[in-house]
Amino acid sequence: MNEAAAPQRRFRSIWISDLHLGTPGCQAGMLLDFLRHTESHYLYLVGDIVDGWQLQRRWYWHQSHNDVIQKILRKARKGTEVTYIPGNHDESARHFLNLAFGGIEIRSEALHVTASGRKLLVIHGDLFDGVVQCARWLAFLGDRLYTLTLKLNRWFNLARARLGLPYWSLAQYLKQRVKNAVSYITDFELALAQEAHRRGVDGVVCGHIHKAEIRQIGGILYCNDGDWVESLTALVETDDGELRILTWRGAENLDQA
Repeated sequence: MNEAAAPQRRFRSIWISDLHLGTPGCQAGMLLDFLRHTESHYLYLVGDIVDGWQLQRRWYWHQSHNDVIQKILRKARKGTEVTYIPGNHDESARHFLNLAFGGIEIRSEALHVTASGRKLLVIHGDLFDGVVQCARWLAFLGDRLYTLTLKLNRWFNLARARLGLPYWSLAQYLKQRVKNAVSYITDFELALAQEAHRRGVDGVVCGHIHKAEIRQIGGILYCNDGDWVESLTALVETDDGELRILTWRGAENLDQA
């Protein structure tokens, strides 16, 4: 389908993070499909857009990854306010804070005010992750184990597809079942909510842990936009200020969004 003819849904704001461009696990084709079928006044790139950790170990860059970058740049040229907040996997971009490239503003964090007047702190979240900050070697080890899990998952789902079974995520299953992983996620969410409370804002939008969610924590609205490796999710804001998690499965999502 021609891009100009593609059915589109307009939102006031869209948040996406953890694209991990530069890795085989990045679902760049689905992400490009999402970007082609949605428009917004504000677009926030909430960290780990390009995976510098993986690219340092092994170069991988598919044409579809170029297409995603070009599409985001095109949105910025056409008037979308694009803000890029680097994460730990693309931390080298933090050397360019408060600069703009191709109409994309690079910030350490952002304050977003919804149409309904709620103030939201937008931040990747790695600065509130004790593993990343205090034991960097352990974070790199965890990243390698996660990459291995994704490889096993791809082979497993190829077999499931041949049997006519739907996609199943091993990584998501482990996050939900392993006690330490559940505790880590809960601690992370609480730390972000406490920071938002300390700053006197109404909520926080983050990424980092690849777990899309919207919930109240101690009177603070906690929002995580998920990832584009497995869950294929974005956080969106409607024109009246309502926030939703949108899981992308194709243009048919537009009817339910």
